[in-house]
Amino acid sequence: MFKISALALALVAAPGGTAFAGEQYIDATGFAVSGYDVVSYFDLPQAAIGQPQPSPLPGNAAITASFNGATFAFATTEHRDAFLASPEAFLPQYDGHCAYGVAKGRKVPGNPTLWRIVDDRLYLNITEAVVGDWEEDIPGNLAKSGANWPGIEADAAATDRIPDFISAAPVAE
Repeated sequence: MFKISALALALVAAPGGTAFAGEQYIDATGFAVSGYDVVSYFDLPQAAIGQPQPSPLPGNAAITASFNGATFAFATTEHRDAFLASPEAFLPQYDGHCAYGVAKGRKVPGNPTLWRIVDDRLYLNITEAVVGDWEEDIPGNLAKSGANWPGIEADAAATDRIPDFISAAPVAE
């Protein structure tokens, strides 16, 4: 796993110890993270920097949990139960908004298929080009997003569509 400096980690976690607490980004699916199973990311092997990540599992519309004002869908009841036991361990940072967008000082949607886990935290980005920019300096971008987040956290969630993205989730039983 990619490691960041203690300073960058402290900035990401400050203040309040989390990078999620405002409105979750919700797209037309009506689900957080476009209906993808947030627990499934942590079971996937991460690709090397610059390479596409494997796809997370689509959630099932019949297996859900609510947290932070949003509904999350899960592929299995075991994943839902793990989430309910410790939701903060699985939530995407910045309420599901793009990590690079937050580094630039604004909330834009996070694409659930463009992800990376850094120090056991899930980060999403909006487009492949943005992933490239973000990955050029993950520690620096996390320091910027950690510094920017307190000032934009209370802003309304992004309402933009994710460019060139059609959710494959959630699936019905």
